[in-house]
Amino acid sequence: MANFLMLKNRLALLVLLVTYYCYLGNLTVCAQQFRPGFVYTRNRGRCTPQYWSSRRESWPKMVPEMSTVSKVFGSRAYERYRYDLTLLEAAGRNDDRDNIFARLVKQSTAALLNSYARKNYPYSAWEVKTMLIQALVSEKSAAVLAQRLSEANEACN
Repeated sequence: MANFLMLKNRLALLVLLVTYYCYLGNLTVCAQQFRPGFVYTRNRGRCTPQYWSSRRESWPKMVPEMSTVSKVFGSRAYERYRYDLTLLEAAGRNDDRDNIFARLVKQSTAALLNSYARKNYPYSAWEVKTMLIQALVSEKSAAVLAQRLSEANEACN
């Protein structure tokens, strides 16, 4: 009986310490642990095309918003996209679900902006430009690069 009471006291002490930690000590950690993850883990990063098209942050001076895709990415991009398509329009496109080249220019625009604005972005500006030009040769290569840039843009902060 004495062992049972001692175990009960230890259990009560443990419950008290956990309660203290969760409610009085560090409420945010415990609150995050017990809430459904999908509500709180969705992260709209500072590097996505949606972020750049929202104009929440000023664009790098190297690539003004009204620069055209053909001037920034070169003549091969001019052949694929409208001659007057601006980077702001490219980042804000919403026709990229079925059109792989629209998705490519959208993600490439965000990647280019990130390469100038974010120190730890994995690609430099010239790499983004070169990869876009190389990916314009086929839908498969465009899809692969669009996915790779999308992952880099989502992972960036």
